[in-house]
Amino acid sequence: MAATPDSTAGIGTADSAISRARVALSRLDNQQKLTLMFAIAAVITLVVGSVLWSKHGDFRVLFSNISERDGGAIISSLEQLNVPYKFSESGGAILVPGDRVHEIRLRLASQGLPKGGAVGFELMENQKFGISQFAEQVNYQRALEGELSRTIQAVAAVQTARVHLAIPKPTVFVREEQKPSASVLLNLYPGRMLEPAQIAGIQNLVASSVPQMPPGNVSILDQSGALLSQLKSKLMEAGLDPTQVKYVHEVESAVIKRIEDILTPIVGMGNAKVQVAADIDFSQVEQTAETHKPNTTPPDIAIRSQQTSETASATATPAPAGVPGALSNQPPAPATAPLTTPAVPGAAAPGGNSPPIPGQINAAGVQAPIGSVGQPVATRKDSTINYEIDRTIRHTKQSAGVIRRLSAAVVVNHRKEIGKDGKPTTKPLSDNEVKQINDLAREAMGFNKDRGDTLSVANASFTAIERADGGIPIWKDPDILALLKDLIKYGAIAGIIAYLLLKVVKPLITTMMTPRPGDYSPRAGGATSTSGAAAYGEMAGEQGGGPSPYDDKLQRARNVAATDPKAVANIIKDWTGSNAG
Repeated sequence: MAATPDSTAGIGTADSAISRARVALSRLDNQQKLTLMFAIAAVITLVVGSVLWSKHGDFRVLFSNISERDGGAIISSLEQLNVPYKFSESGGAILVPGDRVHEIRLRLASQGLPKGGAVGFELMENQKFGISQFAEQVNYQRALEGELSRTIQAVAAVQTARVHLAIPKPTVFVREEQKPSASVLLNLYPGRMLEPAQIAGIQNLVASSVPQMPPGNVSILDQSGALLSQLKSKLMEAGLDPTQVKYVHEVESAVIKRIEDILTPIVGMGNAKVQVAADIDFSQVEQTAETHKPNTTPPDIAIRSQQTSETASATATPAPAGVPGALSNQPPAPATAPLTTPAVPGAAAPGGNSPPIPGQINAAGVQAPIGSVGQPVATRKDSTINYEIDRTIRHTKQSAGVIRRLSAAVVVNHRKEIGKDGKPTTKPLSDNEVKQINDLAREAMGFNKDRGDTLSVANASFTAIERADGGIPIWKDPDILALLKDLIKYGAIAGIIAYLLLKVVKPLITTMMTPRPGDYSPRAGGATSTSGAAAYGEMAGEQGGGPSPYDDKLQRARNVAATDPKAVANIIKDWTGSNAG
């Protein structure tokens, strides 16, 4: 089957390209060929590595500050999961791809990793048969210590914790009974510290986990050996517990916030500083009072009971009177006519309001003939009235946390103004403005004069403190540092690639594409004419990639063949000889 012209032309073009490549490579020596190969391989390696590196993602911390046993178990699990990992520069953390951190943590958590430095109650799951009571008690104590360590490590400021329990043996002798005690060693994060309330919380946590252990028997130390369990504030030394101390701070903070909120729109943000000291009464008082008031108001007089008694006494013979002797001892003469004695005013008859009987006397319910009654008649009237007593019983229970006294101090900055020269100046506040601020602060804090509250307002110029921006410096910003590392990394790769391409590959390619003068000299029989060599050089130069179009090149070749056919024949012989070789 005959080949078509197109296929023949394609084969010829491929052979021509291969032959040109061979010719170009033949212009390089062995050292240049090796340099070119290594340069091209290095460029390809750097490009592929950069692409893979960029697709690989950043590595983030999976776990840090773990024990060697847990680290080995975690690495084994990562290798089983085909997860790439590496260690941090200090070797204290295991890094994995950032987009898979949470997934890997969940997978490792399902396997119980990391287990932590201390064992917990899982130690009791694999008890051997026939274990002694002593060994069982030791395992229980170890498990309890491990569980307490894990619980304490849940505090944000605690990095690691170790707990040692001293549990005495039980005894039947009361005098020899000893209370258990505990020692806790805390390793805090750098720059962190525990507040007194947190220390008291850890003490109560450990004491509540061991029977009959008082909180005072728990000693807490930090990594520097300082005894944290003795750290107490002034309020705690006064007998307040951490909850009460926190309540005092909350009351003071609330009053400070109210004063600052009312003054900020007037003086501006940061131009008023407020401090408040609160005296809180946490004592609980129960009082029962019984009071009696006089019942003397006439319209409201309440009578409980009333008793009235009236008596009268009369004698049948008059008492001896006068000068002793015969005349005075004589009996009275008999009456010659009846006497009618008028009724005694106010005296009632025995039966009620009946008039008196003539010739008789009626007094105090006693009626007798006048003749038989001596003079005078004695009467007595008694009246007793019992009034109700006004009695009040009051039971009062005072709640804890009552504010006994508030003391507040307010400092206001001078007012800032722009002078005529355009520079800022400060000016003190007027007396009216200071008085207005004083009144507002009094109302905001709930000033009570009877309670003994005090308030002091001062107007002074604040001292300008030159300090750097509170943010992180740009050369310490982690994001900026990460960006700079990436830029340096990719810039170095780009620089190496550019150096290889411009300083190594390009000169070698230029050498390959530049023909040598003696490459096309005739190899056998007859010398070529000068015009033929010049024509060959012109053709070779044009074949090297001149700007002339294809038709122009073809026309020039025809002109050379017409003017000097012998030179063209030598050139063809030379081509044929080189291809055969």
